Amino acid sequence: MALPEFSMRQLLEAGAHFGHQTHRWNPKMDRYIFGEKANIHILDLSQTVPLLHQALLKVRDVAAGGGRVLFVGTKRQAADHIKSAAQRSAQYYINQRWLGGTLTNWQTVSKSIARLRETETIIQGGGVGLTKREVLNLQRERDKLDRSLGGIASMGGVPDLMFVIDTNKEAIAIQEAKKLGIPVVAIVDSNCDPDAVTYPIPGNDDAARAIQLYCDLIADAVLDGLTEGQVRGGKDIGASERPPVEAAVRERAPSGPVESPIDGPTGASY
Repeated sequence: MALPEFSMRQLLEAGAHFGHQTHRWNPKMDRYIFGEKANIHILDLSQTVPLLHQALLKVRDVAAGGGRVLFVGTKRQAADHIKSAAQRSAQYYINQRWLGGTLTNWQTVSKSIARLRETETIIQGGGVGLTKREVLNLQRERDKLDRSLGGIASMGGVPDLMFVIDTNKEAIAIQEAKKLGIPVVAIVDSNCDPDAVTYPIPGNDDAARAIQLYCDLIADAVLDGLTEGQVRGGKDIGASERPPVEAAVRERAPSGPVESPIDGPTGASY
């Protein structure tokens, strides 16, 4: 099966090459830095491209084998894209606050998920036998649980791979994954530690367009893996069930002239 198509042009125009201010860098990212301009580090996209391709291969293989992929990104710029990509690819997500022990204490988390389902059942049943205040309190409890656990309520166990936006903000999630031996695919900006993740992808982790591109590519790799898994299983899914991933990626490709990494478009968060 073909992987989702992407190009350095797309990464450039999404602002993926813009790092943070030079004084905020992590020296471990030195090997992925192309240069600097106006005290901003410029990431080397010639390394990003093959590393992103390698990560997409891993994501596709996990999905093809029936594995679960957990999308994680709780920062404001990433939250909606993380949720949308996970839902589109029938996977799981956490886009609000990461609860400590989400992976390493899954048994306790499972109890909270069971409570979420219980509250939903009671509310859907009209809250029979409860006062208005009790129903209101139940709704508030349900909403709080849903924000934290709604994206993993049907996961059924720890994931087989985790995709992360902003490794600094999601450090606890990455530590838990590492403790359990779960591979992590992550975008690493100039202020991140690339050694903390299994499949580092050098790139801007603040620009909304860049985050959307990463999430779309990961979701498409999952969908390709699911398709491959179905083919391996002998199911003829037909050409009409899902449009080719390659075509979908080309439709998202930004138009306009491509500029050099040093003089490229601005808009990144420094």
